[in-house]
This record gives sequence, C-alpha cells and structure tokens, in this order.
Amino acid sequence: MRSGFSMILLLLGLCIVSVDRTFSQAQIVQTTVFSKGEQGYHTFRIPAIIKTSGGVLLAFAEGRKSARADYGDIDLVLKRSNDMGMSWGPLQLIWNDNQNTCGNPAPILDEKTGKITLLTTWNLGTDKEHLIIEGTSQDTRRVFVLESKDEGTSWSAPLEITEQVKKDDWTWYATGPGSGLQIGRGPHAGRLILGCDHIEAESKKYYSHVIYSDDGGKKWTLGGSTPQDQVNECEVAELPQGLLMLNMRNYNRSKKYRQTAISRDGGLQWSDQKHDGQLVEPRCQASLQTHRDLKLLLFSNPADKNERIKMTLQFSSDWGYSWPTSVVLHEGPAAYSDIVILDEANVGCLYEKGEQNPYEEIVFAKVPLNRN
Repeated sequence: MRSGFSMILLLLGLCIVSVDRTFSQAQIVQTTVFSKGEQGYHTFRIPAIIKTSGGVLLAFAEGRKSARADYGDIDLVLKRSNDMGMSWGPLQLIWNDNQNTCGNPAPILDEKTGKITLLTTWNLGTDKEHLIIEGTSQDTRRVFVLESKDEGTSWSAPLEITEQVKKDDWTWYATGPGSGLQIGRGPHAGRLILGCDHIEAESKKYYSHVIYSDDGGKKWTLGGSTPQDQVNECEVAELPQGLLMLNMRNYNRSKKYRQTAISRDGGLQWSDQKHDGQLVEPRCQASLQTHRDLKLLLFSNPADKNERIKMTLQFSSDWGYSWPTSVVLHEGPAAYSDIVILDEANVGCLYEKGEQNPYEEIVFAKVPLNRN
C-alpha cells in the first residue's frame, strides 16, 4: 500500500503534462571554480550557488586556510560568472573573522527586489564539532545573515540572528548547506525559506528544520522540525498546490537512501517523513531544486550507498514520485553539491570533486536539457 506522501506525489504527477527530457553527456561543459591551494587556501568546501536577477551566477564556498578540517580558520568566499558559468571572476572575500570559522553559506534570492540574503554559521575556530555537541566548547554555534543589493559585488556586515532561529537547548546548528528559495505561489508566496539542521543538547539527536522570513530577510523565524531524528543537512523545494518538500541527509544506515518530508503550511510543520528508495546515498549532503517553467524536480548527490563517488544529476517529471532520468557528472570522488536553474534549456551543478579525494576542487557543470 502506498503511503499518503507517495499518493500525493502520484496525484501531482498526474496533474501535469509530462515533458520527456534527457541529459546529453557530450554537451555537458565543466569548469573549475575553486581549486585546492588557490589564494593561499588549503581547501575549498561546502559549495552553494544562485543566479541573480541580472543573470549573474554567484558561487559560494568555505575557504579553509590551513587544513581540510571542518573547524579552524575558515572564511566565506565567492566567485561571479557573467556568462552562465563558462568563466569565473576573481575570488572575493565575504567574511573573515580572524582565526574563527565562518561557514555554511546558504544564499536566497528575493525575486521581487533582487536582494540576495546569505545565511551562514559561525563558531570559534578552536571549538570542534564534538565539543559543541557535548556542551564543553568555549562558545557555541551561532547564526548570521549578510545581504547584497548589487548582485554579489558587495556585502553588508554580518548580523547575528541566533536568538531568532535557534532554541536554547540546541547545540550544533547548520544552515543548508546549499541554497534556499523564495516561495512563488500560494498563501505563502514571497516567503524566503531555508533548510537547516540542529542537534538537541540532552538527547544528542539530529533533526532537520527550516527557518523563514516574510519581510524580505529583515526578520527570521524558526519553522518546523522533522518529526523523526537521524537526519540533518537538507534543502527545500517547492511543489505544486502549496506543498514544500524537504530532502535530507540520512543517518539511519539500515536504509542507505535519502529521507524526505512534506509541508502543507509553508514550512511550519513537516510530516510524511520517509526514505526515498530511489535516491541512494553514502551519508552526504545533496541538492534538490525545482524548475518551475518545466515543472521538473532536480536532484544531485554522490549516488553510491557507501562511498562519496559518482556525482549524479537526476530529474523527476512527477514531483519525486519517480526518478527515471540521470547523468553522471563525475565517476570518481565527489561530495557536496548545489543545483541552479539557468534557463529553459540548461541547468547547472556546482559540486566538489577530485581524483584522489572529493575535496581537490569545486567545479561547475552546465548541463543542457534535450527534449525528446
């Protein structure tokens, strides 16, 4: 018997006119955006990407100064592209707080104003993740927001919003990774929303949740959390009829698949949490994006149950009920990714890849969608 969630997806799929699309491997163009050792940075990690109102691509990453580790001296950096990812400008420094960790860049475009909101997290460079989770760290994980009104050329000073979006009994916290969205239709149209995750202090359980803003990013509010634990890093996508889908990294290794959940009220509550048996994962971040014009749902991740390899881009024309079409962008080591919609004919994927390990460079793949 199908679950209520599966029936919703099936009904949504039946309500659209299916357009068969294929990925053309030969026409995919890939360019390096960030490379290990560039500008004195040991490693670049945690990619995120959006397209501005003026058509500029903004590729964000963590610039890790002296090591590949998730803690230490980490800056927020950016590169811009004016030709849909075929070339990239110089590295821009967005936020450098001495030896501390400025990370998890998660941008959202306000399509009404063109303003870009960048959510991010901060912690002392000496506070490792396990110390924050245990409650023995010197400080904790904090949440900040930056803004750009000139398509990423300049940025406001970081403004802390921790009290608005983090509960007192939460320890670890992460924005994204990846990009957020602005709801386009329905009673919550205009809402900026971002997938996040947290860990409870007492239970040490992992959950995904969302934060949102109904005033263009001035004030942020904590939305709903998943009903079940063992999930964290996530992205939100908009479905028809006012629905949202949350796609999450899965820590329940008895089932090596992504987990998903659905919201019917703009992210205030999440339900129908389940494993998607078609989307395998090795326990890694992934990206989920909606192509509104083509009514497609796109997904990217290292499509292997055990290793971070085989970066794969997939799409669904029935809103995630089935995933019949895919293309492998890189067979070798690969990890985090973020999808961006370029136009009706092309999508892009910014992802971590390498030959010896997944963290040697961050590349951008421009992928044409061919209509059958």
